[in-house]
Amino acid sequence: MDRRQPYRILIGGGGTGGHVFPAIAIADALKEKDPGMEFLFVGALGKLEMEKVPEAGYSIVGLPVAGFQRRLSLKNISFFYKLIVSLIRSRRIVGQFSPDLAVGVGGYASGPILKAAARKGVPILIQEQNSYAGVTNRLLARSARTICVAYEKMERYFPADRIVITGNPVRQHLLNLSSNPEEGYSEFEIDRRKRVCLVVGGSLGARTLNRSFMEGVEKLNRDDLVVIWQCGRFYHREVEEKVRASGRKNIRVIPFISRMDLAYGVADVIVSRAGAITISELCIVGKPVILVPSPNVAEDHQTHNAESLVNKSAALMVPDAEAGEQLVDRMLKLMEDRTEQEKLSKNKIQLGIVDASQRIAAEVQKILIEQ
Repeated sequence: MDRRQPYRILIGGGGTGGHVFPAIAIADALKEKDPGMEFLFVGALGKLEMEKVPEAGYSIVGLPVAGFQRRLSLKNISFFYKLIVSLIRSRRIVGQFSPDLAVGVGGYASGPILKAAARKGVPILIQEQNSYAGVTNRLLARSARTICVAYEKMERYFPADRIVITGNPVRQHLLNLSSNPEEGYSEFEIDRRKRVCLVVGGSLGARTLNRSFMEGVEKLNRDDLVVIWQCGRFYHREVEEKVRASGRKNIRVIPFISRMDLAYGVADVIVSRAGAITISELCIVGKPVILVPSPNVAEDHQTHNAESLVNKSAALMVPDAEAGEQLVDRMLKLMEDRTEQEKLSKNKIQLGIVDASQRIAAEVQKILIEQ
């Protein structure tokens, strides 16, 4: 294939911040290397990427694709219709945009658009974020030139000769949390002499984390403690009413934290779900963390993600089913144990990869040059 400029890069996937923000980070890293590159994102209609990608300055088109329900549901009737429509639209998008390479980051839209690209002979690179590979990426791997992963032993799922360990892209502003610590204390109205617990359940919130802290709200009545609680917009009213009724003044209830760097910066202990990108960011941040893997994800991959840190003494884990009884108590215990905090932080920092997006961008460029 003759080389032509500018290169056109198609990026497919999304659904949650864990897919969207890495996709944007990859595009940003490629743009740094080659400002002339053109990008088109393909996401799922109604999902987070349809808002966040344009905010980052990139074009995006949406597909009506949705997830398949693993239990009997009438929604699965519409699933097949939406999938067929998405495949037809994907072929049209690939034909019109004529990409030089397609990148898949996971999520509903990744399958149809990368399948269409592969059928047109477009080189494929996929990025698998989890330690347990998803079905879509396992299927797409047959057509992929390169498979970028964040964990070891991924040859269980992919051809070993195509695997490159790059880590997961993280938001670049997380790389220097100590540049202005006072800004974080001011943002969340916190006396810096107090200890801080950050509770974060992802961009959409997490029912178990919210329920656990609502049930344990009486235990949070401590003068030396502040809780920053990202509850998600779906749970915001319920959580806010519970905290207001409790009379606790040391709890900051926030539906979505846009300046996560400031929240991470002031936190002494973090309570979190175990999404792949969240874990990658936590390894960069280096703060002690208690992980509560979500059981409501494909192949229980969050438990696999969490265990990869727990087995290296880099995090604590509370199973979702036990969180209601244990989570708040485990957080308070860890808050008092400085030796355990230091051990978890030291071990976690050793696992962080700060230049993952640049590594993936380099793999993209390698494929483009070899064409």
